[in-house]
Amino acid sequence: MRPIVQYSVAASMCFAVGFAPFSMAAPVVIAKVAKPAVEAGLPKLALTNQILYEFLVAEIAGQRGDLGVASGAYLDLAQKTRDPRLAKRATEVALFAHRANEARAAASLWLDVQPNSLNAQKALTALLVGDGKLADARPHLEKLIAAEGGNPGLGFMQLNTLLQQQKDKPAALALVKNLAAPYPKLPEAHYAIAQAAVNAGQFDVAMTEIKTAAQLKPGWEAAALFQFLLIQRDGKDNGAGFLKDFLQHYPDAREVRLTYARQLVSLSQFRQARDEFKILAKALPDNPEISLAIGLISLQLNDLDEADTAFKRTLQLGYADQGAVQIYLGQVAEARKQYAEAGKWYQSVSAGKHYLAAQIRYSALLAKQGKLAEARTYLHGVKTDNAADQVRLIQAEAELLRDAKDYQGVYDLLGVALARQPDSPELLYDHAMAAERVNKLDVLEKDLRRLIVLKPDYAHAYNALGYTLADRTDRLGEAVKLLEQALKLAPNDPFILDSMGWAQYRQGNIDASLSYLRRAYSLRADPDIAAHLGEVLWQQGKHEDAHKLWQTSLDSNPQNAALLSVMQKFNQH
Repeated sequence: MRPIVQYSVAASMCFAVGFAPFSMAAPVVIAKVAKPAVEAGLPKLALTNQILYEFLVAEIAGQRGDLGVASGAYLDLAQKTRDPRLAKRATEVALFAHRANEARAAASLWLDVQPNSLNAQKALTALLVGDGKLADARPHLEKLIAAEGGNPGLGFMQLNTLLQQQKDKPAALALVKNLAAPYPKLPEAHYAIAQAAVNAGQFDVAMTEIKTAAQLKPGWEAAALFQFLLIQRDGKDNGAGFLKDFLQHYPDAREVRLTYARQLVSLSQFRQARDEFKILAKALPDNPEISLAIGLISLQLNDLDEADTAFKRTLQLGYADQGAVQIYLGQVAEARKQYAEAGKWYQSVSAGKHYLAAQIRYSALLAKQGKLAEARTYLHGVKTDNAADQVRLIQAEAELLRDAKDYQGVYDLLGVALARQPDSPELLYDHAMAAERVNKLDVLEKDLRRLIVLKPDYAHAYNALGYTLADRTDRLGEAVKLLEQALKLAPNDPFILDSMGWAQYRQGNIDASLSYLRRAYSLRADPDIAAHLGEVLWQQGKHEDAHKLWQTSLDSNPQNAALLSVMQKFNQH
């Protein structure tokens, strides 16, 4: 924060009495009037003992945190002196103190004594808008728009930021329309109406206005991006076609191209997205974010050479998050089976937010090479300074054992860790899952019920217990109640929907089961969900549909145990 007193006599007096002025905004100047001040239109104000006293009262009150006293004192002083500097300061302090009436009075005074001050006009306008006094604010807004350096478009582009907190959105829209009426050929005026229309929920009006803005200012990227968001709004059109068409007419529109590239990524059209990022890279060769995007997409496409080149380029360009890029390069080398190279990249990650993740990846790399004991020893040597990171290391070691199919080892490891941290939600959940693997359902239930007590809003604790009871016991009614609670907490979670679908199937409610399972699979085409859905379809006599579903999922997940088991159960594999 910066000090508010940076002026001759008053400043020296403040420091003479031994306090540092409280700070919140721009400095005030109080001094004996010099000729330049008179010429600037400032009042002929001498620094009397009374003025100095009142100023010190305001300052000391502010320094002590009594902002109400400071605000009142500054307003009184400003009204007595009619000095615009003190009126400005009174406005700032009143705003800081959340004293709306005093802020409004101070801003009105400020504008009265300095009618050409754009800042005074803005301050009073913001206060009137904040109070919902749009009719009173209108003449001030008209002046602000006209006063923006001969560029009313700038005023319109700032308008909705000022009106954003206005609760009466239709009234705000009506105000913007009135303000824009004198500017029918100004694209920014139509843009402002479109923004206000969106805030008011009038999307058809918004689309009409933004199209008008685009016609008045061809190639305007802001209007194009606004229209793209409107097109996407109802989910019927992803907007990619609109962006592509715009770029064909305006190929140098970089913001639109960046948005198009990101949209293609969200649509899993990775090759097309990479092509767009490459075009951007030619236009912005020193931008590390674009290089990183090319690397990530290439890694997704398993184009390891392209990914390696892009990530190394990202490092050369000085990307701020070096550790993340080093991990990506380790992944590239690991995918190439260049394990020594991958290890160097993981170990090159220095202390920071990615350090622990890099060490965990390095240990997994050792295990992948058949060095499980060495991997575990390595994890034991990683230094941590908090309990959360210690839990992450334990979880990583458990994952190594799980990958090695040493399920008893996982259970034992997590049991020892849980004894040290008995109320760790992460360890309770993992230990419960390990208990299920070694058929200790009593331990699973104990852990999960403890977890529910500790975190009653943790949906997956209810889900894990509910699913286990539905799948491994005859306590189906209890299972459904647990899953109902899980769905209340996370109604669109595909795995919880899958669990409920399976519980309904076990109860014999085939139609309800299918409803849950179809919804779960539509949200996430997971192989375990496909296994359950296929079994229900099979029991309905829809053997062809079941087989097709299983086979499609198996093509992408050839080692999935649930799929292999259910297909073998019905002699389909």
